[in-house]
Amino acid sequence: MQNGVLVQEPGIKQYTLSILVRNHPGVLSHVAGLFTRRGYNIESITAGITEKPDITRITIVVTGDYRILEQVLKQCQKLVDVIKVTSLKYNESVTRELALITVSANQHNRSRIIEVVDVFDAKIVDMAEEAVMLEVTGNTRKINSIIQLLSAFGIEEIARTGVVALQYRSQIPPIN
Repeated sequence: MQNGVLVQEPGIKQYTLSILVRNHPGVLSHVAGLFTRRGYNIESITAGITEKPDITRITIVVTGDYRILEQVLKQCQKLVDVIKVTSLKYNESVTRELALITVSANQHNRSRIIEVVDVFDAKIVDMAEEAVMLEVTGNTRKINSIIQLLSAFGIEEIARTGVVALQYRSQIPPIN
């Protein structure tokens, strides 16, 4: 860490993986176990059924070097219940995350909080005398930005879903 900014080692970067698996008990645990055994810290993991109820999409965000990631991907493809593994590039995919954030609010700062909520296209989902709960959806950068701005008011709680992602289908990516 330098001047409050996280500095990554050379060759270390963040990877978003989309893994299609057969929907069986324990599959998520087996897939996550591969990453843990290799010493990868999973930054985000989400899983949910796809358009086919017997198939689950697992989206994993990890930080590490490419050489080890390649090994994990090869081992992941060998798992019986894994159908397909894809490493998603940022400029070739759409990523989204949902966050619920409770912020301390009073009559003096409530209108400023609402301004921040409006700028980020977030929604107020609950309001009490001393707190406001909001919902924001977007890429990780957007979620981190609103959290940084709201921290000046005092964040009481945060719940984040983790990243979900799909690869672009067209040659020309839509605007994020």
